[in-house]
Amino acid sequence: MSKEKKNINTIENLEVRPSETASASAEETTQAAELQQALTAKTEECQGLNDRYLRLAAEFENYKRLAQRDQREHIRYSNEQILKELLLVVDNLERAVKAAKENGTSESLVQGVDLTLKQLMGVLTKFGVQPVATVGQPFDPAAHHAVTSVASLQIAENHVVEEFQRGYRLHDRILRAAMVSVSTGTGQDSTNGETTTTSTEGHSLSN
Repeated sequence: MSKEKKNINTIENLEVRPSETASASAEETTQAAELQQALTAKTEECQGLNDRYLRLAAEFENYKRLAQRDQREHIRYSNEQILKELLLVVDNLERAVKAAKENGTSESLVQGVDLTLKQLMGVLTKFGVQPVATVGQPFDPAAHHAVTSVASLQIAENHVVEEFQRGYRLHDRILRAAMVSVSTGTGQDSTNGETTTTSTEGHSLSN
């Protein structure tokens, strides 16, 4: 009798009570929810880190592109200052040639100075220096320095009438602005207030 009772108690012990099942189920649900929240948080964190990485990569590419552009600009215009100094030599040679021709100086001397001027201009051209177009061109404040304005029947208003000193550009940058006079059309000039006409001839550079 006692043996049968013991067996019954053992079987009863193996049975799962409903309250215990509900408690275990609730605990598993809570754990699953916590895991889901942790997974969501980690996913958002990873997404944030990925977005940050993409922004940093884009910023680095922009920096690299700007650095390369600055390097190219530095190489392209590294000779700017010395070329400006050489322009003063060009000015003096041009004046020497002009004065020699006007004073009837020996033809051989004129030819020698003129040849030197051409050689120097050839060197400047090799380094990207080109003269600025002036006479008859629309006035460009970036490339032309107006020293006076004159009335002209031949040159349209706000166009260059005469060149007093040649300007130069280095590639696409103005190295020195040209000194010019600008047409006011058929109106009054800035020197004497009277209507005058001017010639269209300017100083030219021998090439």
